Amino acid sequence: MNVFALLFVVAGLGLIGWLTARARAVRFDRGGQKRLHSLPSQHGWYVAMWTMLPALLFIAVWSSLSPALIKEQVLKAPAAAQLSDFAFERDTVLGEARDVALGRADSTFDPTAEALVDPMRDAIRFYGWTGTGIAILLAFAGGAFAFTRISPAFRARTRVERGLMLILLIASLIAILTTLGIFLSLFWESMRFFAVVPPQDFLFGTHWSPQLIDPASPGKSLGAVPLFWGTFFIGAVIAMLVAIPFGLMSAIYLTQYAAPRVRRWMKPMLEILAGVPTVVYGYFAALTVAPAVRDFAVMLGMPFASAESALAAGLVMGVMIIPFVSSLADDSIAAVPDAMRDGSLAMGATNSETISRVLLPAALPGVVAGVLLAVSRAIGETMIVVMAASGAANITLNPFESATTVTKQIVDLLTGESEFDSPKTLAAFALGLTLFVITLLLNIVALRVVKRYREAYE
Repeated sequence: MNVFALLFVVAGLGLIGWLTARARAVRFDRGGQKRLHSLPSQHGWYVAMWTMLPALLFIAVWSSLSPALIKEQVLKAPAAAQLSDFAFERDTVLGEARDVALGRADSTFDPTAEALVDPMRDAIRFYGWTGTGIAILLAFAGGAFAFTRISPAFRARTRVERGLMLILLIASLIAILTTLGIFLSLFWESMRFFAVVPPQDFLFGTHWSPQLIDPASPGKSLGAVPLFWGTFFIGAVIAMLVAIPFGLMSAIYLTQYAAPRVRRWMKPMLEILAGVPTVVYGYFAALTVAPAVRDFAVMLGMPFASAESALAAGLVMGVMIIPFVSSLADDSIAAVPDAMRDGSLAMGATNSETISRVLLPAALPGVVAGVLLAVSRAIGETMIVVMAASGAANITLNPFESATTVTKQIVDLLTGESEFDSPKTLAAFALGLTLFVITLLLNIVALRVVKRYREAYE
């Protein structure tokens, strides 16, 4: 049975369990002669959880195990003797047979795959129905176990709350384990890269040219300093020069000067910018801002200025970050106790003096944390840089010159036709790991600042 159909069946059994258990609990309370420890609906949730959770857990495990079991059974077929010993070629042929067996393709290109379609279909059918039977059996067994425990004194509410806590804990662990998995995958591939290229050449080298790698000394062409500088120059300097002033001023206006009616429609309009897809910002940067920046550079006496400049990418990136900075600054300023503002005004200070000398210093930890989070968001931006900045790795302070970033180079390195284990391709993982560590450190610093801010006013 299809996995989604099986999930639908398990959910239906859970609903039946909930209705049945609730109806039984209602009968316990009929006439008010017996006092239930928990509500009838909580008895229903207890049975529903026991009906669905074991089956869903089994489906999750079975979904990861069944492909290997199917493959092992297909390899036992006589036609599998003609398969290649190379894993990649063997998996390609099996993939063709699987697509035909599942109805995703009409025919195969390889005759061996055609011979394996029937064994593959039989294996898929066998393990599919085996998994379906076990999942439904677990659902019935779990539901029956829970149903027999229902009684007027049964503490269903406590059991349901513990079950929900367990589900929440698992959800939190999934997020943590996902982050750990991302880090380990980058770390493993990066170690393969650093086995070929010395880390000092990669981290401190000033020449980046992955298209011309010397096999005898690949580190000479893979110095990442120009990429780190371009990322810092575009994302942490130019973009922040746009985002911080405009974001902070808009937050001050919305919290201190705007009338409630103006704030109600202006704040959502500002936050719409945060929902615009980054590819749209990329179009805006490539078609509107970049030509305007080039014309401005020509007017300043730079006739050979390129349309792909660090300034164009940084300006649009800064516009994209404005709602982020504004929203966090707005929350920080609004969190300052009214007594501080009222006390300043009562002592004769003007509104602007209160803002500059009382509110902003008090909200500064929150504002700084917001800026750090915005920087980490900016240096990870890819689409705008891909569409507005060039691939030239330069160390320059001239914003009208071309520059590139780490994310842009990762895209370039992984979209070519190079071998997966070549230094050029593996360099993308080393760049990703470095960017991951930098972003993680910025977030840690920002969270520590936020913690300090919260401690000041709690």
